Amino acid sequence: MKIAIINGPNLNMLGKREKDHYGGFSLGELENYLKKEAPSDSLLFFQSNHEGQIVEFIHNLENEKVDAIIVNAGAYTHTSIALRDAFLSVKIPFVEVHISNVYAREDFRKLSYLSDIAAGVIAGLGKTGYKLAIEYFRETL
Repeated sequence: MKIAIINGPNLNMLGKREKDHYGGFSLGELENYLKKEAPSDSLLFFQSNHEGQIVEFIHNLENEKVDAIIVNAGAYTHTSIALRDAFLSVKIPFVEVHISNVYAREDFRKLSYLSDIAAGVIAGLGKTGYKLAIEYFRETL
């Protein structure tokens, strides 16, 4: 199975920022963990702090013959209609993942422009949330 894993703004700062919310692991450590947990899957990693780059990456996933997407859109989860429209345009199933429990944080983090069009939402389980999303796709696709 080919799965794209998209991480949005500030996730390149994992391991350095707000460790009480995001843990002490870096983005590279997260990617290595997922490669180890899903060795038979083809994982395509992408991170950007720029909304337009993420939109273009999503658009190009149809050409990449991706089966599924896991996305942690970071702050764009709560602000980006453009990302929502990008997901609707490609019709590739996706799971929204958040490392922290966004529902136990500030009120603005409880709004997601993606959750109602996602196959599911996983929040608050750290890097395990990404692994669970991979397992979900293995069982359903």
